[in-house]
Amino acid sequence: MRILLSNDDGYFAPGLAILAATLSSIADITVVAPERDRSGASNSLTLDRPLMVRQAQSGFYYVNGTPTDCVHLAVTGLLAELPDMVISGINNGANMGDDTVYSGTVAAATEGFLLGVPSIAVSLTSFAGANYPAAARVVLDLVKRLLDKPMNAPVLLNVNVPDLPYEALQGNVITRLGRRHKAEPVIETVNPRGQTVYWVGAAGAAQDAGEGTDFHALSQRRVSITPLQIDLTHYGQLAVLQDWLA
Repeated sequence: MRILLSNDDGYFAPGLAILAATLSSIADITVVAPERDRSGASNSLTLDRPLMVRQAQSGFYYVNGTPTDCVHLAVTGLLAELPDMVISGINNGANMGDDTVYSGTVAAATEGFLLGVPSIAVSLTSFAGANYPAAARVVLDLVKRLLDKPMNAPVLLNVNVPDLPYEALQGNVITRLGRRHKAEPVIETVNPRGQTVYWVGAAGAAQDAGEGTDFHALSQRRVSITPLQIDLTHYGQLAVLQDWLA
């Protein structure tokens, strides 16, 4: 089995190294990741300049581009053979609800899915990053299950793992995406040159966090597994717009 790993935290991120080491027990691993932290890059492709691929002493390949660039380059030309699976992570911090729109972690997995490869995005839901090995074991379990019981349709999974020891996790649950309140206001400050600069505000608190959501699963110390799709069509408005144009 061949697995392509990527992330949005950069090729040097501890979650990526731990995931690669864990999955190497069952698969041939290739890592192609950004050369620096590209959190929040979403599904952006670099089209205004050429990209370069270099190899670190760890054997990991790194790209001066986005997470989407990394997976696109790997699947469409860098790798001699198509990977059997693309896995993105382990992200430092949650990717739940509205986060998925902005997440480079989810974007890397999405690119694999768009290119016809089963894909998983995995995040550890704490910036403390105390339990990456536990999250890696969760991914290992999921990969083994996908091998034993292949899905009968293309799969794109968004997985969020509580930052707890593996033994403390209360199982897996299939969820839908919750929703956050709108983001906090931007933070205005002045740089050393006296210029006004702005920091994007923190993500909003959970708004839709009821039973069945990814937020609720994490509050119960359970691993959230959310199947994602790419179709952005608002089907409920098709008839409304038809009447509007009539």
